[in-house]
Amino acid sequence: MRENTLKSIWARGEAVVNGWLSIPSAFSAEVMAHQGFDSLTVDMQHGVVDYQVAVTMLQAVSTMPPVPLARVPWNDPARIMKILDAGAYGVICPMVNTRAQAEALVQACRYPPRGYRSWGPVRASLYAGADYGDHANDTIVVMPMIETAEALENLDEILSVPGVDAVYVGPSDLSLAFGCKPRLDQTDPPVVEAQQRIVEACKRHGVVAGIHNATAGYALKMIAGGYRFVTLASDSRFLAAKAGEEVGIVRKSGLKAGQLPAY
Repeated sequence: MRENTLKSIWARGEAVVNGWLSIPSAFSAEVMAHQGFDSLTVDMQHGVVDYQVAVTMLQAVSTMPPVPLARVPWNDPARIMKILDAGAYGVICPMVNTRAQAEALVQACRYPPRGYRSWGPVRASLYAGADYGDHANDTIVVMPMIETAEALENLDEILSVPGVDAVYVGPSDLSLAFGCKPRLDQTDPPVVEAQQRIVEACKRHGVVAGIHNATAGYALKMIAGGYRFVTLASDSRFLAAKAGEEVGIVRKSGLKAGQLPAY
């Protein structure tokens, strides 16, 4: 079976740099796959990506080394199993608040006897290899999201569930849980303290801590603090930021038609 390089990176004690795909396009996914990310996550929760487009995006990512992941819309076994069958090598699942919910997530990602995932890796066996069924249980990454007050209360129980490889902090929803403005790269003390509490708990349980970031600078700060899976913004944010930057340079020049040099 094709290696899940995320586990190899973590085994070396290093951090994974993850990209975020919210644009429903195989071409934009392919462009992102050429930018040096360790993994790329197709966002099927808050993005505008449906299943069929997600499959084409996973196909585009598979042309390059990044590990293909998906954030599913909910802790729904049918959706989880279907995107795994499409070739996702890991699942990020929102709003996992209890041990029971974490157990259900793990079991949906694992074949019997370790879970109840149904057999049918239609594309996964093409991407991963003919021996997919022999190694999938140990290769697929399971990553519940910690983003609510309830999840924080049950943090140790969630992290103690066998098969939870990592957890993913959703800073915006976590901010709402503390009555703060929802945003990435948080500096509000209650949210910062919660993020630190999560990473410390992950260290105790031997689970990887992950977090979404708006900027590289904040991501580096999170890595220094112990996070080993950091997402940098998203494809749509990169597009908007660079387009805005270039347009702004031209607008601020003050040059008008007729003042530009002839070519």
